[in-house]
Amino acid sequence: MELLNTSWLKERDLEISSEILRALAHPLRMRILEFIDQHKLINVNKIYSSLNLEQSITSQHLRILRQAGLVETERQGKFIYYKLNYHRLHNTVSAIQTHQHLVGGKPSSAQTL
Repeated sequence: MELLNTSWLKERDLEISSEILRALAHPLRMRILEFIDQHKLINVNKIYSSLNLEQSITSQHLRILRQAGLVETERQGKFIYYKLNYHRLHNTVSAIQTHQHLVGGKPSSAQTL
């Protein structure tokens, strides 16, 4: 029974990790994350107007980032503001670095997130 629980936990960790990496793998989502980082807390209207994106496209990408836990929302009146989940981002980068170290990979410029 213990093996089954351990196996399920590892599989769940892999699912979560792949969801995070999939969210980070899109150039537009990376631009959105960078933009939120520059502003710390920002309304979705400001994101799509500043980046010259359609509102629907921006919302779709923000949903993916939210589901991956990379951004958090904060409601202020009728507006929703976005901020980065720095803890989740840090853990993700640390996990990638640990994996590279364990498999003997060489550091790359991507590690400077």
